[in-house]
Amino acid sequence: MSDVEPQVSEHELVAERRRKRDRLRDEFGLDPYGRRIDGLTSLAEARAAYRPDADEAHKADDSVDDRPRVHVAGRVMQHRVMGNLIFMLLRDATGDLQIAVSKKAVGQPTFSIAKATDLSDIVIAHGALATTKTGEITVWAEKPAEAEHGGFDVATKSIAPPPGKWHGLQDPELRYRKRYVDLYVNPPVTQAFEKRSRIIKRVRDFLGDPPDDLGAGFLEVETPMMQPIAGGSAALFHRIAQELYLKRRLVGGMPRVFEINRNFRNEGLSPRHNPEFTMLELYQAFGDYNSMMTLTERMIHTVATQVCGGEALPFGDETIRYALPFRRAKYHDLFEEHNGFAASDHDRLVEAAGRLGIEAAGKAHDVVLQEVWEETVEHKLRQPTFVIDYPASLCPLTKQKAGDPSIAERFELYIAGMEIANAYTELNDPDVQRANFEQQIAGLDDEEATFRTMDEDFIEALMVGMPPAGGLGVGIDRLVMLMTDARSIRDVILFPLMRPNA
Repeated sequence: MSDVEPQVSEHELVAERRRKRDRLRDEFGLDPYGRRIDGLTSLAEARAAYRPDADEAHKADDSVDDRPRVHVAGRVMQHRVMGNLIFMLLRDATGDLQIAVSKKAVGQPTFSIAKATDLSDIVIAHGALATTKTGEITVWAEKPAEAEHGGFDVATKSIAPPPGKWHGLQDPELRYRKRYVDLYVNPPVTQAFEKRSRIIKRVRDFLGDPPDDLGAGFLEVETPMMQPIAGGSAALFHRIAQELYLKRRLVGGMPRVFEINRNFRNEGLSPRHNPEFTMLELYQAFGDYNSMMTLTERMIHTVATQVCGGEALPFGDETIRYALPFRRAKYHDLFEEHNGFAASDHDRLVEAAGRLGIEAAGKAHDVVLQEVWEETVEHKLRQPTFVIDYPASLCPLTKQKAGDPSIAERFELYIAGMEIANAYTELNDPDVQRANFEQQIAGLDDEEATFRTMDEDFIEALMVGMPPAGGLGVGIDRLVMLMTDARSIRDVILFPLMRPNA
């Protein structure tokens, strides 16, 4: 049997697979969708259990058989019939392993079942570990003692034909839409999502470590994903950040809190944006943006070295170096470095905006400054760089720098031209916060203002008293992109939002 499905219509293939399923029931009395099975060994563990000495001893004298026996399950990726012997390549989340089904070893009924097996069926095999003539470690299915047949069984009959090429899907759009297929035909995809899980676990463990002067000792909490803030009515809205509810925890006396959960923003689709995304947010009483910088670089360094293999990791054609400490550079200094004039020079700023196609008329200086900054500086920040000391007018939730009210104690961490983290010395004066909120809402157009209202309860919480604090947000999806060398955010989100099929 070929590794590629016959060149017939998909409808005919599905019909044939249904006939084979019915045959399992009617002729062999088997449930084509299986039952509970205990004692299964992963394919990687089975491969590791192979003993060359036992294999060689059995080949020299078949009356001596100390070969390990394993019970494995996997999806059929290759299927080859060679007379009275069938070879199948199985795949599970841990890797691939070959099985062999011999008519002599398992008997005619079981051999017939194995012969009728299709690509992408999920099957079970029990037998000894040995090698083929070419040295391939293989599970040789064998009928259990006193059983009429066995050693091989179908656990789930696949009705849908696999992709045309068994080794993987090639179309990125189809891969994202049919992730359940992508995961089993493209092993690196499964490995990337396993690494994502380990990254998030290591972040949680790092934050939960015993407290010290630089961070950690955080308590994981949960805040509402559906919030009544945006419309100011009985309607509920998806949150865009965990921030205001986490700060209420500081007011209530929890000094170090964090949450890893989903946020939602209508920012469209791009290689770096998905409307539904995962964020880490944390707040530390009596911290500031400097303590957040130290915490952030320690956390990312820990993930890089303990989960991903070292301080220097590939990202596309470049190598990102996560050695401590990360670079720190002021916002205005970086602007001048990359544009050749001071950020305060309004005339030259407007000229630069015009060259970039940015409309400057009617906009505040700092708004235009930020738009030019995004076009001229962001993408050039390749190695880990903390951009510090932003214009205060751009940061309504941030405490101003002592002695310079035009500067906000804020940083953004950029790596490979992407914003990875954002942090503040948190504003905790309720009257200043109210004034900033009012100014922010007044600057919205009529349509957007309809959906944005003052969070009066948060202002009341600040009136109760929130201790001085540092706050941090980290984009988990983008962090995973960096750590897994993924060029699109869709490669690290299991089920990314997709535009409807035309």
